[in-house]
Amino acid sequence: MENFEFYAPTRVLFGKGQEENTGKLIREFGGSRVLVHFGGSSAKKSGLLDRVEASLEREGLSYIEFGGVRANPELPMVREGIELCIREKIDFILAVGGGSVIDSAKDIANGAANPETDVWDFSLKKAVPERTLPKGVVLTLAAAGSEMSESCVITNPETNLKRGYNSRLNRVQFAIENPELTYTVSRFQTACGAVDIAMHTMERYFSPGEETYLTDALAEGVMKTIIAAGKEAVENPESYQARANMMWASSLAHNDLTGSGRRWILPVHQLEHELSGLHTDITHAAGLSALWCSWARYSYTYDLKRFVQFAVNIWGVAQDFEHPEKTALEGIRRQEAYYKELGMPTGLKELGIKEEELETLAEMCSFGKTRELPAIRKLACEDMLNIYRMAYEAG
Repeated sequence: MENFEFYAPTRVLFGKGQEENTGKLIREFGGSRVLVHFGGSSAKKSGLLDRVEASLEREGLSYIEFGGVRANPELPMVREGIELCIREKIDFILAVGGGSVIDSAKDIANGAANPETDVWDFSLKKAVPERTLPKGVVLTLAAAGSEMSESCVITNPETNLKRGYNSRLNRVQFAIENPELTYTVSRFQTACGAVDIAMHTMERYFSPGEETYLTDALAEGVMKTIIAAGKEAVENPESYQARANMMWASSLAHNDLTGSGRRWILPVHQLEHELSGLHTDITHAAGLSALWCSWARYSYTYDLKRFVQFAVNIWGVAQDFEHPEKTALEGIRRQEAYYKELGMPTGLKELGIKEEELETLAEMCSFGKTRELPAIRKLACEDMLNIYRMAYEAG
């Protein structure tokens, strides 16, 4: 087991009706002038925004609405939010939504607290935020795990670059998680959530490291939970238990718990960022499912033991001790079949990617051939291109 530091300071209020406590929590964390940040019209139509804002009013908090966040949150909206916060002297940001809204809120909080720095420089890792505004979340989608992670991913539509950065300052002060708020999430978005949640843990699970028995057990528990809860939520959208298990798994999958003791990196996430950066209409999780099986088949021989463990412990594959590669490949095949069962893509053609774009994607992901991804199989630009090609040929 590698040395590690685990830091998860976010306070979580989980269960039915917890959004009624929003104003009280903001008051406890020192907020008085609140930016209520959200996505489209669903938060208003469902009555959630009214309930949340009523809780703010009960605590005597003033607030300003700032809606319109899109999937793959974009830099221009972040810049607009920063200007609004500075002008209105906002001292707390409340994200009402899923990962896109939360990431946008994080970047706005960092930009408003560090006005001397161009906020895009944080994404490019040219600068690091030194201060931030306090933040809270009312979660409406179990997927990205941003409610308990230190990551923030933003897209710059002018350059087609989608870039993420990590910082302790990206940890939110509280997350309110009411599984009932996810009942109206569409079948497709529910399936996307199942993919994204599992992938946050799978990528950590397949990172370099040894003798992480407890971490492995936690990771395998999260993955198996999502396989079951994801299918149940797709088939029965108002199953409270399925939605509850998905929502809690979302938070645990990306708060670093399931990667503790491993030298984790998320190579498939890095490969995918270029897809939805180049084509912002591609849903992040759809890009992940379209790429993972090709990455796995390209990399499995570099940690065959790990892929065998995955096949046996997650998918119940009978281990072939004489031909372990067969066991590993069967595990990958079953993961692929699960994606198809959920209605998720398993190849790039399904996303409308053109063959002539593959080299561009590899060039972007490798930062112009200057970056390698240190996964179990190190990925240089040529390796990235090979994976994109495999995924393209897969369908």
